[in-house]
Amino acid sequence: MIKHIQIQVLPEQAEDLKSIKKISAKYLEINQSEITHIEILKKSIDARRKIIKINLSIEIFINEKFIKKNENLPILRNVENKETVLIVGAGPAGIFAALKLIENGKKPIIIERGKDVKNRRKDLANINKNHIVNRDSNYCFGEGGAGTYSDGKLYTRSKKRGDVEKILDIFIMHGANPDIKIESQPHIGTNKLPTIIRNIRETIIECGGEFLFNSKVTDIIIKNSCVDGVVLKNGSTINSQKVILATGHSARDIFELLNYKKIKIESKPFALGVRVEHSQELIDQIQYKCKKRSEFLPPANYSLVKQINGRGVYSFCMCPGGIIAPCATSPGEVVTNGWSPSRRHYPTSNSGIVVELKESDFKKYSKYGPLAGVQFQKEIEQKAWKMAGETQKVPAQRLLDFTNEKLSTDIPKTSYHPGTESLKISEILPKFINKNLKEAFIQFNKLMKGYLTNDAVVHAPESRTSSPIKIPRDKNNYQHPQVKGLFPCGEGAGYAGGIVSAAIDGIKCAEHC
Repeated sequence: MIKHIQIQVLPEQAEDLKSIKKISAKYLEINQSEITHIEILKKSIDARRKIIKINLSIEIFINEKFIKKNENLPILRNVENKETVLIVGAGPAGIFAALKLIENGKKPIIIERGKDVKNRRKDLANINKNHIVNRDSNYCFGEGGAGTYSDGKLYTRSKKRGDVEKILDIFIMHGANPDIKIESQPHIGTNKLPTIIRNIRETIIECGGEFLFNSKVTDIIIKNSCVDGVVLKNGSTINSQKVILATGHSARDIFELLNYKKIKIESKPFALGVRVEHSQELIDQIQYKCKKRSEFLPPANYSLVKQINGRGVYSFCMCPGGIIAPCATSPGEVVTNGWSPSRRHYPTSNSGIVVELKESDFKKYSKYGPLAGVQFQKEIEQKAWKMAGETQKVPAQRLLDFTNEKLSTDIPKTSYHPGTESLKISEILPKFINKNLKEAFIQFNKLMKGYLTNDAVVHAPESRTSSPIKIPRDKNNYQHPQVKGLFPCGEGAGYAGGIVSAAIDGIKCAEHC
């Protein structure tokens, strides 16, 4: 007999199988000796009360032999000489599209403007240490896309749209911790993602797929309203009647190319704001209602949202025990993002706090047509760069000073490696964003008493939350309505918002190729 039960245990008990067995036996009113196996299905933290509990969803095998379920892995084959499909972009959407194509007997050629994960690190170091931004190799561009050097968050609201379990199994197959299948908010960690991404690449190559790094697409070939391949920066042409466009949310040159070629794109609202850093110790104290976090609890995170003046203001990509990173994709701009290693053991936490934008906010930029949102985003990033000294230093302000419109006399050292410049962030962000952020921080402090402190530091801007563009596609065949064989895909096309949802969308596009 197999029983599916849900129990609450103390954090230290959750790490002890003997304790779980004892509690489960008592719950089921059976002898412990009758339990032959315990399978943990899901695990989450309940920190609503002073005594913190762990929620466990488990299967209890009672006098029953445990047989491990087969992992939901793709059946891969050699596709070296099969029909070719081009994939522009080696982010989650691109690489999972490639795996699905292989499963379906087609050969993927992944074209990536940036470098492989190993060589990509040199350019990241150059941003942090020397303030030099490589347009094609940075925190957004390169093997694995923006996700490679992110926190590696794997939770998504897109479960109805695809097989999340299969995606997690693929990550585990290539080196991720199996616990990602049971954690309520699974993450891989920036330190582990590069190896996993490399392993996925090796799988694709072993099956006959190809990767072309340092290969920027400069044109899309269209004949009689059908795609016929792409042109690369070096002048070479690669022909195919199927192209999956998975460029990510920062590929402004691709958006401009599509607009120039009169291939329909649409302006899409996104969110923009700042990235706030607190000590992890403070966040632990607030969330766990304790002076010192238990060794059996992970670094605490938070999720905040408020409606302010008719707009959502919310936390975005919260990184416990993490750092803030420079994520510009061109010289002359400053952008922030955050990430955490697998253990989340750094002394600081950070989160984007962003304001919901509307199409009406882009009226000033109407002459740019569907690129109005891109221009809105670009101008803020460029202004921040200029005001902070024309390096990769970011404008910064103590949090309480920000809400009081006061210039901070000094900025404590933060995790943002290129450095900070004390400025009034209200001089960089549009008035309505600034106003909504100030009010939101006051409201957040009511939800998390102690959050609004001058020991916290605001960094600006957090501007790459999602794509400012949507590339339309047919809901049935996933192709662009004007160009047969062109499959807009993932975050850059406006159909995803994170690693898992991008992977799901990549799979969906590949299924229709």
